[in-house]
Amino acid sequence: MDVVEGSLDAAGGRFALVASRFNQPITKRLVEGAYDCLRRHHVEPLVLYWVPGAFELPLMAKKLAQTGLYDAVICLGAVIRGETPHFDYVCSQVASGVMHAGLETGVPIIFSVLTIDTVEQAEARSGIKGGNIGFQNALAAIEMAGLVRQVTRVDVMG
Repeated sequence: MDVVEGSLDAAGGRFALVASRFNQPITKRLVEGAYDCLRRHHVEPLVLYWVPGAFELPLMAKKLAQTGLYDAVICLGAVIRGETPHFDYVCSQVASGVMHAGLETGVPIIFSVLTIDTVEQAEARSGIKGGNIGFQNALAAIEMAGLVRQVTRVDVMG
C-alpha cells in the first residue's frame, strides 16, 4: 500500500492570509501566530489581506486562490456570540463559504476563524493564555499545500 503524507517543508511556498478586521485585537493575534509559523517554515514573501468582517473572508479567499499565485490561503477571524442569532448565521455561512472556495478552486483554504461564546475563550485560543489557533492552522496549510502538490504531481506523471 502506498501512503502519502504531507510534510512541513514550506520552503519556496506561497501563502496568503485573509483576516477579518472585526474583532481585530483577537484576529491580529491569530495573524501573528500564522505569520510566526510560516516564517519559521521559510515562507517568504507572505501577503496579508484585511477584509471588513468574517462574512467577507470566503470571497476574498476564493479570488486569491483563483489567481494561481498561492499554494494555500488561510482565513483568520473571530466571531463572538452575542444576544441575537446573527452569530449562527455568520458562522455557518463563513464556514460553508470557505469550504466551497477550497473545493471549487482546488487550493487549500484553511478555516482559522474562532467561533466562540466569550472574549475569554477567544483569548485562550489566540495565544494570550494558551496555544494560538493561527499558528496551528498555518501548519495545516503547509501540510495541505504539500499534499495537493503531491497529488498534482502524481496525476501529471500518470
